[in-house]
Amino acid sequence: MFLPAPPIYTVAGIRDLEQKLIPSASPSLMERAGRAAAEDAVRLIMDRPGPILFACGPGNNGGDGFVMARQLRQAGREVVVAYADDPAHLPTDAGRAHADYLRAGGTITPELPAAPPQGWALVVDALFGIGLKRALEGRYAAWLDTLNAQPVPRMALDVPSGLDADTGAPLGCCFRATHTTTFIALKPGLLTNDGPDHCGEITVQRLDIDCPAWVPAPGHGVTPALFARRLTPRLRNTHKGRNGDVGILGGDAGMTGAALLAGRAALWLGAGRVYVGLLDADAPSVDFAHPELMLRRAAELPTQLSVRALGPGLGLSVTAATALDAAVADEAPLVLDADALNILSVDKPLQQLIAARSAPTLLTPHPAEAARLLGTDTAQVQQNRLAAVLEIATRFRAYVVLKGCGSLIATPDRRWFINGTGHPGMATAGMGDVLTGLAASLLAQGWSAEEALIAAVHLHGAAADRLAREGVGPIGLTAGELIEAARRVFNGWLMEAASR
Repeated sequence: MFLPAPPIYTVAGIRDLEQKLIPSASPSLMERAGRAAAEDAVRLIMDRPGPILFACGPGNNGGDGFVMARQLRQAGREVVVAYADDPAHLPTDAGRAHADYLRAGGTITPELPAAPPQGWALVVDALFGIGLKRALEGRYAAWLDTLNAQPVPRMALDVPSGLDADTGAPLGCCFRATHTTTFIALKPGLLTNDGPDHCGEITVQRLDIDCPAWVPAPGHGVTPALFARRLTPRLRNTHKGRNGDVGILGGDAGMTGAALLAGRAALWLGAGRVYVGLLDADAPSVDFAHPELMLRRAAELPTQLSVRALGPGLGLSVTAATALDAAVADEAPLVLDADALNILSVDKPLQQLIAARSAPTLLTPHPAEAARLLGTDTAQVQQNRLAAVLEIATRFRAYVVLKGCGSLIATPDRRWFINGTGHPGMATAGMGDVLTGLAASLLAQGWSAEEALIAAVHLHGAAADRLAREGVGPIGLTAGELIEAARRVFNGWLMEAASR
């Protein structure tokens, strides 16, 4: 059975949930959070002797830490709590948690102590939570440097201190956790940008809250459950015409391989026929590695295609721009990547035509291409990847994936998803071309634009993960190796779906 797609909430959404729940929450949300985090900590320290160090801050995140420290102390573990602020300034619930910890016999030190000779069993970051929007300086920056240097399990409560919970951008110095226990629901900043590098393993403690029943989730993590209805066996009485015709256009001089990779990916994921239109005047007429691909001159692609994909090795020539104009005017679904996006970014009339299309359009930019589409720079896109992908999807009325760590997918009606498959070994030439082919293949086989893009992105990363488990990569993985693995993973999903 496929795991359900987990809900993801921005900080504003979490605050909305908290406001709706606080009047009726018993025990308090803080008490629930501290207890749940203590349960997670027990798993991390089960075989580790020594004291547990807590660094508690001046807000509710610190209150969660006080509850957790009290719970673990009462369970018989030695705890050391560092807290440097005036408890009179703590929020109400955090002040109560501070007092309860002291009443239970706990003690507090105003400075972060040196590690004992045997080292800490665990260090817990309870300094700042999801509301932080400023860079940490002074004492807390120094504390984070010390905590990060500890060669032991490092646990963050809700979000690593210094990490923007909405964007995944570090706000200056940032706690680097080996484990993050986050409360109520996932936040986008944990899953994208620099978030995964700072969060480590993530556990969600829902605190007995049914989030969607209170506030509908604006986003979801990607699992095959989102496209499981498409994972059905083919009829025995079928033929290639029922599985769609894909047309890939690209492959200018020196870049033929990009178009061939996209074509091979489309073919190996089940498209009935795949045509590859090549712009290079000296391009081959046959792919001897995969002669099933039908290679053409760019101008000789069939006019009737189930889907068109432009960009892999396309180049920026006048011929490429003319071909893009023609594809946008066609009524077939369209996948645009690479130089197709770069041409689009400087052609305002074409942008308007894209937005007016009745057939679906899929855009697959990396951050630099997204910046060109938005008329900004890459740093701005990375500062708020979610806002960027939503703006592109809205502006172009397209289904968009913003590639990168925690690829973000957005729909024209501003729903969004974050994919968690894949690894750094995918940061190599040709990977985007393979993704283009996978998405085009699913579109040709009748999948909706949303499901095709979500499935292609998830499959792309899942294939790389499978290869890594088998000893292929992560470092040195090539795009061509991914195609066969994607086929195996996809057929595995089909078998799993059929067994339900």
